[in-house]
Amino acid sequence: MGTVSEVIAVMGSDEPLRTVERDEDALLGPPHPSPFPVKLWRDHDPLTVVHFPQQYTARPFAPPRGVYENDRVRVEWQTMDNRQPFYHRNSDVDEISYQVAGERTLMTELGVVEHRPGEFSRLPRGVAHDNYGRRESHLLFYTPAPVAEEREPVRLSEPVLPPFPGWEPGEINEAVTQCMGTPGHDIAVFPVNERSLLERAFTEKERLRVLRGADAPGTTWLYRSPALRLGTVRAAACDGRVYRRTLDADEIQYQISGTRTLVTQRGVVRLEPGDFTRIPLGLAHTSVHTADSEHIVLLSDRALPQVAETSRTAEPYTPGLLAALRD
Repeated sequence: MGTVSEVIAVMGSDEPLRTVERDEDALLGPPHPSPFPVKLWRDHDPLTVVHFPQQYTARPFAPPRGVYENDRVRVEWQTMDNRQPFYHRNSDVDEISYQVAGERTLMTELGVVEHRPGEFSRLPRGVAHDNYGRRESHLLFYTPAPVAEEREPVRLSEPVLPPFPGWEPGEINEAVTQCMGTPGHDIAVFPVNERSLLERAFTEKERLRVLRGADAPGTTWLYRSPALRLGTVRAAACDGRVYRRTLDADEIQYQISGTRTLVTQRGVVRLEPGDFTRIPLGLAHTSVHTADSEHIVLLSDRALPQVAETSRTAEPYTPGLLAALRD
């Protein structure tokens, strides 16, 4: 297959530790047989993919579905065509959301955001919030506070009352939770005056900041904490001759748009919009695609296991498979 470059990186730096040249077939192929009578290395399973359709399909309201989770990061997928039936206040984490499809009104003590596809926002720890979704889907990322934005906002939340047409204050609860908002980890649930809660935005100075990834090709980092780094990656057509190996972070990728083939030391898999995959720390990988592609990248400082059901798995690398992708 020839010589390729491998960028060796760490989570906290935008500059690589070093770049090395590799024989691509050796990089992706199996190791030489061991000359010793003891097992020196493990057999690893191929990469797995989790898929949730981006298009809305009608379903009753249900809690978000966990996709990946450890003790410091939780990734969820949610779809709504209704109100969330309570206001939620996190006791331990900042909560970041990404709008996948449809429209969603995010109502908080710091103002209202009308979310559209491609937008992120961060709810600081301790801010009560509710959602009104219209045939929409979004992702949620929880991690211990504080989390810092790494990019200027495209706009801010605004105090709005009523928060959406047809809104009427009703009997509603507030739920205070711990353990990254995992269902069943409520501390207290009690009635709340919704109008009074939303009116606090008129006296609060702090605002939610709405972020988007850059339109230009490359990686746009959006959020950073000790446990996590979160951003977007845009790329034009790519032949995948530059690999990347992050030594100290698991990498979660979520395909936003376009299709690409992920080539790794644990298999080759085609990614389409709505696909998640996890690349374990220290694993070399690249992408091959013939048109524009955009995905979310999340780096976690420790293993971030998959908790959702697997949709499909990567297939083994062969020189012929990779050559066909590049033809």
